[in-house]
Amino acid sequence: MVLQWYPGHMTKAKRQMQEELKLIDLVIELVDARVPLSSRNPDIDELGKNKARLILLNKADLADDRYNERWTTYFQNKGFYVLKVNSKSGTGLKSIQGVIQEACKEKIERDKRRGIKNRPIRAMVVGIPNVGKSTFINSYAGKACTKTGNKPGVTKGKQWIRLNRTLELLDTPGILWPKFEDQEAAKRLACIGSIKDELLNIEELSLELLAYIRENYPGALNARYNISEEGTPLSLLEGIAENRKCLIRGQELDYAKSANILMDEFRSGKLGKITLEYPEVPTKENENDQ
Repeated sequence: MVLQWYPGHMTKAKRQMQEELKLIDLVIELVDARVPLSSRNPDIDELGKNKARLILLNKADLADDRYNERWTTYFQNKGFYVLKVNSKSGTGLKSIQGVIQEACKEKIERDKRRGIKNRPIRAMVVGIPNVGKSTFINSYAGKACTKTGNKPGVTKGKQWIRLNRTLELLDTPGILWPKFEDQEAAKRLACIGSIKDELLNIEELSLELLAYIRENYPGALNARYNISEEGTPLSLLEGIAENRKCLIRGQELDYAKSANILMDEFRSGKLGKITLEYPEVPTKENENDQ
């Protein structure tokens, strides 16, 4: 299963971002806490260089708490400000204003020296599709200022949102890079819903997810579906089909339906807090490079 998805509007959006960055003080990047590295667009580091940077580990409530802490340290070591948030529930959002002021302290002081008063910080909100940018802005602003949806690619154009006298946000469309050089990263993104399901082989993807969960979170599948975790990933999928009575014509197991149930319940956190990738443990050499 080779994954590829880069709609034409994303190429246009990247060009627009390059223009808008001239007006920007801070780049707020949302990543999915379950796949923090895979859900980053490498272009954003180049686009956002020389700007203050804040990474929001969104959907942190769905990710393994142990690795949320490790990812926070990982990004801090690279010079980013980092917060764990849940845009849907609002958890962690109250801390953002203070962190933004800290991240933009040099800009604020520079304005004061120039006699510029009350110029709001302008922040660009970026991230790949379906990572929760619009939900974050709506929750943070306290009202529905942007269109939201649970399908990737809902936000098609830029939108400025003035939150208060000190902060303006620029929402941008979700951007994926043109080519997935790392197919494992692409599969992780498919698992969290950042690639349209219509482009995926959900049954094949579900088998890989089952193998991963069984190895890294033993007992999670048994707890949810009351199935044995022995055997092949296909036998696990069969067990889910039997548990949920996914049948075709009353007798044959419906693998497609059971695969969709698995993906939906993983994405919604019903299988527990699961992280799909872990930060590298820095060696002494890596530490010296940072």
